[in-house]
Amino acid sequence: MAILGIIPARFASSRFPGKPLVDIGGKTMIRRVYEQAKKAKLLTEVIVATDDERIVEEINKIGGKVILTSNQHNSGTDRCAEAVTIFAGEWDAVINIQGDEPFIFPEQIDLLASLFDKPEIEIGTLVKKLSNPDDLDNSNTMKVVLDNNGYAMYFSRSPIPFIRGVEKSKWLDTNLFYKHIGIYGYRTEVLEELTKLPQGKLELAESLEQLRWLENGFKIGTAFTDLETLSVDSPEDLEKLKTAGLI
Repeated sequence: MAILGIIPARFASSRFPGKPLVDIGGKTMIRRVYEQAKKAKLLTEVIVATDDERIVEEINKIGGKVILTSNQHNSGTDRCAEAVTIFAGEWDAVINIQGDEPFIFPEQIDLLASLFDKPEIEIGTLVKKLSNPDDLDNSNTMKVVLDNNGYAMYFSRSPIPFIRGVEKSKWLDTNLFYKHIGIYGYRTEVLEELTKLPQGKLELAESLEQLRWLENGFKIGTAFTDLETLSVDSPEDLEKLKTAGLI
């Protein structure tokens, strides 16, 4: 199976402009993500898809593969879809690798890629058992509920499911909760379809693009991981990397 790993990298950011090129322990963030992704065993090829010549220059400098895409994309999914049309090759599936996780585990990428061994999988993502009570009400921690076959039924910023008749402080003791790890894979033909879908009411309400896919009948398969990486969304997040001993 030919699987293309794509790292969308946008230079502009409201909270952290230019963050792909921020120095993290002597290497730019985008370089660290690229090097980690290259360690994944199930990816046929890895590329960076960006809207900025400075990021192109950085990846070229390390001998990596990079393409320049539009600066009008609203999501990494849209950027991946354009990248597939530009980068040569016939790809069975695409893995959308977050460009703000400099220490992403290659094992997680491979875990996601392995979902596409099942022909019925259209879209894939990762989930992790939620164990920190603070995450339940943290709107930046995405929660997900699954059906009996491991497909996502719904994603939310709110705690789901609601446990009736039980104090919230005891919810984690009485029910399994899952958090969403935001890395996606798509069948190539499905990726093209996703970019044509209009935003739906659920996506607009929660600001979660995967709800658009569910609203339109696409199924999202999941794999369970015990691993979790730290993302860099703001300059303050660099301190978290230091606290964790990563830099």
